[in-house]
Amino acid sequence: MPANLPPANHPPERLDAFMARANAIYYATQDPFADFTTAPEISQMFGEILGLWAAVTWQLLGAPTPVSLAEAGPGRGTLMADALRAVRRTAPDFAAALRVHLIETSPRLKAAQAAQVPGAAWHDDLATLPAQPTILLANEFLDALPIRQFVRRGSRWTERFVAAGQWVEQPVEPGLAPSLVPQGRAAAEGDIVELNESARRFVATFSQRAALNPAVALLLDYGPERSAAGDSLQALARKRPTDPLRAAGSADLTAHVDFADLTGVARDRGAAVQGPVPQGEFLTALGLFRRAERLARDHPGDDLAAPVAAARRLADPDAMGHLFKAMAIASPGCPPLPGFPPP
Repeated sequence: MPANLPPANHPPERLDAFMARANAIYYATQDPFADFTTAPEISQMFGEILGLWAAVTWQLLGAPTPVSLAEAGPGRGTLMADALRAVRRTAPDFAAALRVHLIETSPRLKAAQAAQVPGAAWHDDLATLPAQPTILLANEFLDALPIRQFVRRGSRWTERFVAAGQWVEQPVEPGLAPSLVPQGRAAAEGDIVELNESARRFVATFSQRAALNPAVALLLDYGPERSAAGDSLQALARKRPTDPLRAAGSADLTAHVDFADLTGVARDRGAAVQGPVPQGEFLTALGLFRRAERLARDHPGDDLAAPVAAARRLADPDAMGHLFKAMAIASPGCPPLPGFPPP
C-alpha cells in the first residue's frame, strides 16, 4: 500500500487533517516547482522589489537594530536571495541591521534554502522567532494551510470529511455552528463555506507579536477581497489540475485565502491592517515596470521583451495581478506602507 494512503478501514478524516497530511508528504517527497511556478521563480524583480519594500518599511518602523527579516514558506529561497541582493546593493544600513529567519518544516526545502541563503536561521513556526522588531514576508504561504469546509443543509450545517478518496458529510453540532462558520456568508442550500483555522492562528500570533515590538507582515496570496461561499480547494500536479482527494501526497493542495476574515482576526488582536490591494496595483506602485524596462536596457544581449513579459505576468489583471492580493499586518500606529493607499 502506498505510504501516502491511510488503511482501507481508516475512519473518515476531517478535510483539514487530510490536507495537512497530504501537503506534509508532498513537500517532503516531491519537487513542488515541477507542479507550479510562484512569483519569485517568474522573475528576480519580485524578490528585489520586496527587499527594497522591506528596507523602506524598516525606516518607517524607526530603523530598529537588530531586526528580523523573516519569510514564511520560503520555497527554494529564491525570494529571500533576490531580496538580500537588492538590499545589500542599495540599503547597506538595513543589510547590517537584519538577521534572516526562515519558517520552514520540509527538510528537502531547507536544504535548497541553505544553498541560496547561507547563514539563515530556521524555525518550524512563528513561536520561536526572536522577540524583537520583525519584518515578515509570506508569498503563497497561507493558501497551502489546511482548511475546513462546511455545507449548508437547510437550517443546519454539515462538515466535509474524506474517506477512501470520497467526500463524506458529518453533522455539525447545532451549538457549534455559529462559532465555527464565519459570519456574513450568503450561503444557500448546498453551498460550501471554508474556514482556515491555521491561517487564523498564524495571523493572530503575528498580530500579538506586533503589539509588543514594532513589526510588519506582508502577505501576498490569492483569493477574493470579500468573504463568500464557495469551494476553492484545488490540486496541481505537473502544472495541471487533478482530483485533490485522489492525489494525497503527490500534488499541491491549496485554497483561496479569505482576506476579510484574516483582517478581522488581526484587528481583534490589536494590529493595524493595510490593504488588501490587487497584487498588480501593489507591484506597479513599487516600480515593477520601471525595473523591467531598466533590466531590458541593462542587458541588451538578452531577450529584451523577457523582463516586460514577466512584469505583465505578475501584474496584469488577466494573469496574477487581480486574483492575487497584497495585505500588510502592522503594529498599531504604523505609518502608511509603500504600495498601499493611505487609510
